[in-house]
Amino acid sequence: MTIDSHVHFWNFDAARDSWITADMKILRQDHLPEHLSALLTENQVAGCVAVQADQSEAETIFLTNLSKTNSFIKGVVGWVDLQDENINERLEYFSQFPVIKGWRHIVQAEPDDFLSGTKFKRGIRALAAFNYTYDLLVYQQQLKPALEFVSRFPEQKFVIDHCAKPDMRNSKTGDWKMYLKEISMQPNVCCKLSGLLTETKWNEWTAADFYPYLDTVFEFFGTDRLLFGSDWPVLQLSGTYKQWKDMLGKYMEKYSEEDRQKIFGLNAENFYNL
Repeated sequence: MTIDSHVHFWNFDAARDSWITADMKILRQDHLPEHLSALLTENQVAGCVAVQADQSEAETIFLTNLSKTNSFIKGVVGWVDLQDENINERLEYFSQFPVIKGWRHIVQAEPDDFLSGTKFKRGIRALAAFNYTYDLLVYQQQLKPALEFVSRFPEQKFVIDHCAKPDMRNSKTGDWKMYLKEISMQPNVCCKLSGLLTETKWNEWTAADFYPYLDTVFEFFGTDRLLFGSDWPVLQLSGTYKQWKDMLGKYMEKYSEEDRQKIFGLNAENFYNL
């Protein structure tokens, strides 16, 4: 079973979704399960994990409700205020929805010292009791504090979104490679093969542009801790769903069928307890 570990859904709201700028015209519209389902079928993808794009509990409920009428949504990564003094009560409330598998905060938009905050770390400590995962969304320049962060929670299941967004446009990999290697030594940390299409010059890439970055994450994380993800609909800024999935499939041609099954589905099932 092929599982896409990273998709988003929204009813577009220009005020709320201010990160979707004028040059992202293709994103400035509704993107809902009915817009994705045919793409999943065409690309032989059986299910997906819906990941928050807005930082509100309303977003979490929105995604949870979508899963009730769209069986291909196998899991939800929602948002809850992990700095809330009543975080345990909030997690207890959301535990009534088994489709919620984990949480994410858009750390890439925060100061570099955000992950060291006492309240946020308290929130992360609360996740284990509910068997919740945490998606870590950072830029490559935030990898040093991310390393210090994940090392504090050896029992917490983490996954790095979008390979920590390397600076592909300028082909700068030094710090990214160094800190990603350190993070990969933490056995509780996985990494998503997602989001790289939009880290290139949009629509001006070739498959060869991705290979050095794929070589790196495959070397560091191996085939047991990498998850296929599309980052739909955001990837449409620079390519198509089919292009990304086919490119990863081509890259893995020399890998065993067992390894391909892990990356294209089994690892997501295991990580998110789908």
